[in-house]
Amino acid sequence: MAKRDYYQVLGVARDASEEDLKKAFRKLAMQYHPDRNPGDKAAEAKFKELNEAYDVLKDAEKRAAYDRYGHAAFEGGGPGPGGGNPFGAGGPFGGAFEDIFEEMFGGMGGRGRRGGGPVGRGADLRTAVEVTLEEAFAGAKKTIRVATTVACEACKGSGAEGPAAQAAATCGSCGGSGKVRAQQGFFLIERTCPTCGGSGRIVKNPCKVCAGQGRVQRDRTLAVTIPAGVEDGTRIRLSGEGEAGLRGAPAGDLYVDIAVKAHPIFQRDAANIFVRVPLRMTQAALGGAVEVPTVDGGRAKVTIPAGTQTGDQFRLRGKGFSVLRSAARGDMYVQVAVETPQNLTKRQQELLAEFEREAEKDGRSSPESEGFFAKVREFWDGLGGR
Repeated sequence: MAKRDYYQVLGVARDASEEDLKKAFRKLAMQYHPDRNPGDKAAEAKFKELNEAYDVLKDAEKRAAYDRYGHAAFEGGGPGPGGGNPFGAGGPFGGAFEDIFEEMFGGMGGRGRRGGGPVGRGADLRTAVEVTLEEAFAGAKKTIRVATTVACEACKGSGAEGPAAQAAATCGSCGGSGKVRAQQGFFLIERTCPTCGGSGRIVKNPCKVCAGQGRVQRDRTLAVTIPAGVEDGTRIRLSGEGEAGLRGAPAGDLYVDIAVKAHPIFQRDAANIFVRVPLRMTQAALGGAVEVPTVDGGRAKVTIPAGTQTGDQFRLRGKGFSVLRSAARGDMYVQVAVETPQNLTKRQQELLAEFEREAEKDGRSSPESEGFFAKVREFWDGLGGR
């Protein structure tokens, strides 16, 4: 089955920004995550497709290669370490472009090969986990399920039947070097041997369970420690928890993207917390005290001075969010919104009407209003003189 266009998979335009790509991936990853769709093979396939598409498009070099060559840019290598460039170690040209530079200019500019890792190293994986604001503040332990490859138990990861010492023989295509060369015009092109995958060895008697790969598909359950102070979009790296390597090679890494749920009371900005507190008109006019919650589950008392207006802000030092890998905390800001009363009784209406008559005579209880309408009158008077 032909692969879908990566931009179509993420539902973004071809000129989408890095932030647009990130938002689209995070939204869809949470929707199709295996933990949210247990037993749903279609959702699992969609989740893998999303990871593959985002892995390419988030990387500038891989994206440029994909925009130019399409899926052909990753044939034989696939998106992953060294596979993001059609001229890179995992691209269709098998590292030829970099090998040419090494042979011609390696001693002049000190240019080394990129990619570099051990042959057959397992692919890196990416998943996402959602946490509450409280969990992000205090830290938490989350359990995640990841569809990946693990070392085959039948052959202990060797990929072969029988003792490990007799499992493999020297590759006849490359003579054990892991590389083959071919003449192309004026250039001698060196690339990874397609027979042994660069290992220089081939399995003589392939394991019947894993077909000589040394690894099998499995779902793994892992515990992830969420440190206190994480922000939305934080990425946690779990070394060696990615896909198992080919025939005993090192495993890749697992990257866990953190998504913090929106909170019904608090809004976060870095280490600071904001909470909007509505006040009755009389509370704001006369002053008093209100009790507000804090993100750590406590309570704080805020003194409201008489004459407080909508938009006034009160700062509570050290009541904000915990700072990642630090004992410090940000501040909490209480933002006031004065509420106009509704559903008044007849008596309340009479009292407010009396207050309004007195306010009109005095003119000092609403200085901002008086100042504004004074300017309006001057504006109209100016128009009348034209």
